[in-house]
Parts: sequence; structure tokens; C-alpha cells
Amino acid sequence: MPEGPEIRRAADRLEHAVLGEPLTEVWFAFPHLKPFESILTGQRIERIETRGKAMLTHFSNLLTLYSHNQLYGVWRVAEAGALPQESKRSLRVRLATSRRAILLYSASDIEILDEAGLARHPFLLRVGPDVLDMTLTLEQVKARLLSKPFCRRQLSGLLLDQAFLAGLGNYLRVEILWQVRLAPQHRPVDLTDSQLTELAQACLAIPRLSYQTRGREDENRHHGATFRFRVFHRDGEPCERCGNLIERGMLSSRPFYWCPHCQR
Repeated sequence: MPEGPEIRRAADRLEHAVLGEPLTEVWFAFPHLKPFESILTGQRIERIETRGKAMLTHFSNLLTLYSHNQLYGVWRVAEAGALPQESKRSLRVRLATSRRAILLYSASDIEILDEAGLARHPFLLRVGPDVLDMTLTLEQVKARLLSKPFCRRQLSGLLLDQAFLAGLGNYLRVEILWQVRLAPQHRPVDLTDSQLTELAQACLAIPRLSYQTRGREDENRHHGATFRFRVFHRDGEPCERCGNLIERGMLSSRPFYWCPHCQR
């Protein structure tokens, strides 16, 4: 499943294709969205915001398309009037300008919201700050680690919880904990101040590095070619820090990779 950096890079591609140009075609598959086709035609997409794995497409008339890819949803970019070959997917949304079109396939969690709707949307109310929001600071992350809802949670589950930080996921959890040399059973409340600082730094730095540097444009792979995993999917290989073997287990129903010698 793609994580925050993959969703943000997808949003960047969509913005590059259609941002700021009048929409010449708006099409929705779901009947409850059909009334918005005429309302949005002629409007412009002003920005595409990500909240973890959700995407908010903001239009010039102050309406917003909320979409969540869930397991199978995927956005594509096409030339105006063209459709990519998607024999196994169902088209849900098509937003086209005179030059390009952006298309959402297979997703089912799609809504059009006004400002009040955004303010009360249950997912957006529950989700924490996005790790790729460049205004989010180390001090704010550290404060969340020590806050009552999260301070007594094991890191194995906490780093997957979108209510803590939106956009984190399994490969980021694995790499963050290896970077800070912590076993997944630790809780924020039990860490020293320096450990908390290092953990907060890693929670921001590793997703942002992944967003900036991961691999070639390849929509069929979640893990690009140039972002180098230190431990993820490397079980049985030597840890580059200590030389002991990386192990694989299951934590919070997800595969987990770690170096038991380094991460204590």
C-alpha cells in the first residue's frame, strides 16, 4: 500500500497536469456526485492537498473533492480525450482541461465537500498532522509523542496510527526505528529526552527524504529504485551498522524488519 510520500508525489503529478486551467470536462461515476459535474465544469483546480493517504482537490469555487485510494484506488494522467488501458479497473472520476486529464480508478471513498463539510469530515477530524507538511516542527512531533493519547503506546503500533502522524506506514515505521536504534516495544513515556528528540527528527526526516528522492516514476511499484532501504525487505542480510543479521517478524499485523543487536 502506498504511504504518504507516494500519495504526495501522485498529487504533484496531478497538479503538474491540470493546475490552474479551466476544466472542460467533469465526470463522476457515482450518482450522488452527478449534480456536481455542471457545477465544477469551467472551474479551476487551485491546489491538491494531501492528508496522509487522503487527497483533497480544491476548486476555485471553494468546493473540494475528497478522495481516499484505500487499497485499490489509483490516479492516472492522460491526454485530453484519451483513456489509459485499465482493463481491470473501474473509472470513478475524470477531470479534464483542454490539454490533459486526471482520472481516478477503483476508489470508492469519494465526496464533494464545502468548507463546513471539510471541517466535520470524520477522517479529516481523526487524522493527525501530515508528516510532509513543512510547517510541522520537531517540537510539535515531540509534544505529540508525550501527549496523553500517545505517550503510553508501543512504537510498533503508534507509528502506524494515522491519528498520530498522517502519512506514516509500514516501511517508514521500520526505517525510523532502525535509524534511532529502538526496539518496537518501547513507549514514548519511557524514552530519554535525547531519544525522544531523535525519534521526532526521524519521524519527519525519513518520510521527507522518501518523498524527495525515491526512485523513478513507476506507477506499478510503491517502492522506487533509488530510495535505499536500510532494513525493510532485507531479512537475512547483514545490518550495515553492526553486521548482524536483519530479522523479519510480524507486528500490528504487518511485516516488521529489524536488527535485534542494534535496536534495543
